[in-house]
Amino acid sequence: MSSHYETSLKRDIDRIREKLQEMGHLAELALDGALRAFVECDPQRAYTVILRDRRIDELEREIDRLCLEFLVRQQPAARHLRFAYSTIKINLELERVGDYAESIARQAIKLSNLDLSAPVEAMEQIALKCISMLRDAVQAFTTEDELLARRVMADEEAVDAMRSEINAEIFKRCQEGQIPMQAFTPLRTIARRFERASDQAKNISEEAIYVATGDYAKHSEAEIWRVVFIDEHNHCRSQMAEAIGESLDQPGFVFASAGLNPEPIDRKTAEFLKEKGIAPSRFDTQSVEQVPNLDAAQIIVALDPAAKRAFPKPTKAVCIDWSLPDPSKVDGDDSAKAAAYEEAFNFLHEHISGLTAAVLGDQIA
Repeated sequence: MSSHYETSLKRDIDRIREKLQEMGHLAELALDGALRAFVECDPQRAYTVILRDRRIDELEREIDRLCLEFLVRQQPAARHLRFAYSTIKINLELERVGDYAESIARQAIKLSNLDLSAPVEAMEQIALKCISMLRDAVQAFTTEDELLARRVMADEEAVDAMRSEINAEIFKRCQEGQIPMQAFTPLRTIARRFERASDQAKNISEEAIYVATGDYAKHSEAEIWRVVFIDEHNHCRSQMAEAIGESLDQPGFVFASAGLNPEPIDRKTAEFLKEKGIAPSRFDTQSVEQVPNLDAAQIIVALDPAAKRAFPKPTKAVCIDWSLPDPSKVDGDDSAKAAAYEEAFNFLHEHISGLTAAVLGDQIA
């Protein structure tokens, strides 16, 4: 016969799980509604998503309260303590998914009256994949299904690839005049928000593994070095640096780039990199605020003096100043411009190669 404590413990855990499942379902509905609003050019559906985000916010507060009461009343240990700790974190992840859905809905409103040829089918594919990942991640957590959680985590790279393909297609159609410039940023924001929702699903899956096994999946990433390049617009130098870093094919490094005031990627930069046999890592641009886990970056490189303002304070990251002229802003004939791109490329290739070699050498030592 169960003791009063065990009965009370089970009741509290079941209640928290029920609320978490409800929040996960609402987050799924929000993403689906935002997708439908975009595909069907339906502002009314978009406004519904925006208004219903309040319910997700209310549930976040309610789940936080239930978890805190659970910790105080039950004073759990071992698996039950891990459950409460992880639920608080997952609660925040789901609230962020609601925010992403709201952002997608707002972009859909901006696009609803524009005449454009958007990559709708590709957007549907990435959205449905993200929604499926989110559903499975929440199920993995509530049922403590380690195998399901690991399957969700394995799908995250596929979503990253989908987003890159979508961004390349948006860029191509924009160049061909099928997409007006005012639609460029909203479309890539929608793709980015769906991709970020898949990141949240991955995070939830990591917590599911932690609760089920006691092993924290993020510990396996301890040997990964994150390097972020920052400049003014993320349209030339930082894009070039990110592409060069990725081309080195060093498995222990993850490269990213961002700008203080992002602008569409410079066409000549993309063409120049293609001539070098290197494709841009991303055909979209992003602000510093949009860099995932910037605080976790070990190395942050400023490519112009103003970019140093983006260095986090305080930070344990190694902050480096590699200020160099922006080749896309160089005046003169084609020869002078080509020389500027070549000079910037050689500078970045030399310094990035030296940096990665120094990191690897230090690890060996």
